[in-house]
Parts: sequence; C-alpha cells; structure tokens
Amino acid sequence: MVKLSDGKAGTISKAEKPAKGHRLIFDEHRDAPRGFGLRITSAGGKAFVLRYTVDGRQRLKTIGDWPAWGLEQARIEARNLVQKIQTGDDPLEAKRKRRAEPTIKELVGEWLDRHASGLKSEKAIRSLIEGDLVTALGVRKVSDIRRRHVIEAIEAKAETAPRQAAILLAYSRKLLDFAVDRDFIPANPLAGLKPGSITVKGKRDPLRQVARARILDNDEIRSFWTNAETCGLHRLTALALKLVLVTGQRPGEVAGMHEREIEGSIWTIPATRRGKTDTAHTVHLTATALALIQDAREELDRLSHRRIVPLTGHIFEAWPGKPVNNAALSRAIDRMAGALGAKDVPPWGRWTPHDLRRTMRTGLSACRVRPDIAEMTIGHAKRGITAVYDLHGFEAERRAALEAWEARLLAIIAGHDPDAIEGGNVVRLGARG
Repeated sequence: MVKLSDGKAGTISKAEKPAKGHRLIFDEHRDAPRGFGLRITSAGGKAFVLRYTVDGRQRLKTIGDWPAWGLEQARIEARNLVQKIQTGDDPLEAKRKRRAEPTIKELVGEWLDRHASGLKSEKAIRSLIEGDLVTALGVRKVSDIRRRHVIEAIEAKAETAPRQAAILLAYSRKLLDFAVDRDFIPANPLAGLKPGSITVKGKRDPLRQVARARILDNDEIRSFWTNAETCGLHRLTALALKLVLVTGQRPGEVAGMHEREIEGSIWTIPATRRGKTDTAHTVHLTATALALIQDAREELDRLSHRRIVPLTGHIFEAWPGKPVNNAALSRAIDRMAGALGAKDVPPWGRWTPHDLRRTMRTGLSACRVRPDIAEMTIGHAKRGITAVYDLHGFEAERRAALEAWEARLLAIIAGHDPDAIEGGNVVRLGARG
C-alpha cells in the first residue's frame, strides 16, 4: 500500500500499467477508508475503486475514472459509500437493481399487456397511454418519476382534451400502483392527487367532468327522422341511427345487430357484445323497429350485386363482413348535422348517437314508465341487493314501455302533441316517416 498523490508528479500519474489484466494500488492516506485505491488496466486506464465485503463476498465498486475524478473527490465518495455499506446497503446491488429497473415505456408495455389486452377499449387505452404518457416520460426510470412529471404531462393534454386528460390521470394512477405492487417504487407518487390540482391557463378546474345532458327536442326528432334517409347519409347508417332512437339501446349494440340475434319480435343482444355487463339482454321489437330492420335487409339485397364476398348476416353490414360501427355513426352525424337539423346547444353542441339513446330514456319517463322498468328497458343492470334477489325479467312491462315510447315518438314525428296520447292511439307511420 502507498499514499496516493495527484498531479503530474504524483504516484497516480507515475503508476505503471500491468502487462495484462489489471493491478490495484490501495491508498494508505489517513483520510482514505480501508479498501479505497486505484485500479490500472493493461490498456493504461486508471480508475478509483472501493473494495468491500458484504455477506462474506468481496465486491469491487468503481467510483470513477482518473483524471475526470480527482483524488480528494474520490476519497470523499469512498467514505460516503463505506457509511452506506455499514448501514446494510450494497452499492453494486443497487446498481444492478437500477439497471434492471424498467423505464416508464417498458412498464407501460407490461401493464397494458396484463390489464388492457382483450378489452374492447384496448386500442383507445393504448393510444392514450402510449401517445401521451410514454411520449412525455417514456425514457425515465420508474423510480425517477415524480408527481410533477405526471402533472405536467396531464396538463399538456388538458390544453386540448380535458376529458382525455382526466382519463390519462386515472390510468397513470393505476400504472404506478402496478409499479408499487411490483416493488419498483415504495409508494405511488400520485397518491392523493385530485383532478382539481391540475391547472391550465384560462381554464378553471379543467378536468372537472359535467355529466352530458343533451337530448333532442321534438323539432330535432322530427327533422332527423324525416331527413335521415334522404340527406346523403348511407342508408344503412340512417336506419341504424333510427333504430337507436326507437329501441334506446347502445349505438354500438344496434350497429352490430346480427340476424341470429333476432327471433320473431325479440332481439337478444349477447353478453359478448355488451361492453358494460356480462349478461345477455332481450329487447322487444315494436312494429316500427321491425320495419326499420326489414328496410335494412332490403337495402342489403339491393346492394348485394356490388359485393365480391357474400353477406355475413349483419343487419347493418356496411362493408364485407363488418357492420357499421359507433365511430362511423358519429362521423356521419358530424358530416350531415345541418341537413339533419341538429342544433348547436351549449354547452354540448350537436347531438351524438348516444344522445338518441338518452332521448329515448327521457321519453320513457315522459310516458310515465316506472324508473326501474325504464332502466331495464334500455339495458342497464339492476344494482345492489336487488340484482342478487330479484331475478324477474319484467318482459311484459318492458314491452309495454317500448310500445308507449313508440306511440310517443310517432306522434312527435307526425307533428301531434305527444302528451295528448291516450292508450297509444296514434296513426302508425312507416319506418321511413
């Protein structure tokens, strides 16, 4: 052992390299902890090191290369490392763990594979997480993520898409809970973070969600029904939108209707096509609903000569093998809003396919249908203890509710006062209005 000295004339600069491998020169200076020294390789490289023992195993920790690290600086670092080792830390093990720790991008990939694969919303979830969170923070190690990092990413999203920013916050929490479960971090840095903590210049509480309350008024219903099939919409799209208003079912469920789901006047939506429940749902098809379905079948027959592949049984089959989807319904309304008579109603704007469903549900209340029956009619599941003990399907009541709504709807379309209906005694209209 020798006293290491720095500078041009010091022992470090004069130290000779070995013929092969490396040699260690340990420092006997009073300020140097035991095991601190200089490693010299056969290529001439010199670096300060610390040799220590943990659990009976001898380890060699590289502190830094000379001359980038000065001798006194390296001694101070060595003393700090010795203090940590004496309290049970192992610098090399910490380095190994750090190297093995995933980045946010890698963690997101594992989390999505475990928790989003197979979901109907998988594509949307992946797009949001990978497009925003990974883009902003993907290269950072998970343990380096701080609360402010995620807040900055969410605030950037909230500038243009507040709703998506709120969803991003929820997914970010779940992602970092996953990191805690995997022992990558001791606690979730987003714990206790409230949406109100997110700020955007010029917007107060930008993530606060106000429940959408848009329904079509009677003029909009009449204009939509009258013009949907003649304004330039694809006719199958127009018929699907009308069926949403008639049945009150979710737009995606209506758009995906298949021949095998229909038996007489009963439409059974299988559990596999219902995104928010794991049970099938039956819907009574009124005369108007059946007429719309028949019109769709005839339209498919009319278009069949253009097809290269045979039809697959979807009622609203817009292209070979696939029905129209909810996104296509929304785009169609946006494109033809003026021709459909859709008003711009603050704060919601023009109506959407789901607003047709909300309009029908509101209409059930106007028909004095019991709230529980109305909810079952549009496919909402029973809640709480009722769902456990009351398994009655209320088929007759749901059928009466749909027929009452049909009567009210047809009165609106005909320009009559829907509140003057008695016993559903109105003139029936064809599906085309």
